[in-house]
Formats: sequence, C-alpha cells, structure tokens
Amino acid sequence: MYEVTCATCSNKVLVEKFSPIHTSIQWTTDARTSCPEFVAAAEQGQDMDSFPGCTALRASIDDQVRTGKIPTNSFRAEPTPGQIG
Repeated sequence: MYEVTCATCSNKVLVEKFSPIHTSIQWTTDARTSCPEFVAAAEQGQDMDSFPGCTALRASIDDQVRTGKIPTNSFRAEPTPGQIG
C-alpha cells in the first residue's frame, strides 16, 4: 500500500489502486474524528454508513495516481502490507 497525505488536512492513509474505479483506502486514524469532512457530516447528523467519503482526500489520491506515484495493480495478494513511517 502507498502512503497518501491529504492536501487539505494532512491526514495520512494507505492506498492501493486495483483498477481505474477500484481504490482501497486504509485509514490509520478514526476518520470520524480526524477528517474535517467526516466531522462536519457527523455534526450535521448525516448517516455515516452512507457518507460517500472525503472529497479532499479523493482529490489527493487522484493526484498521486495521475503523477504515477500510485500505480494501478491488476492483481491483489493478501495480506497487502503497508506502513506509515
């Protein structure tokens, strides 16, 4: 997995890209308390089970994919190791 830092809030997540539409994101902190978009949605009473995710983080991931820092893997092996250092 590849480390991605959100350009908006500096949260760090681990990301694996399996296809243009399949992205696996592993949060290293509780998103509902560490991500400003998650916090705002929760404060507005939004059902967090249906919350689509953080748009700022998605943009940060997409930028990393576009620049080639995160490759698209056509395979998946378990477990996928990752570490934020």
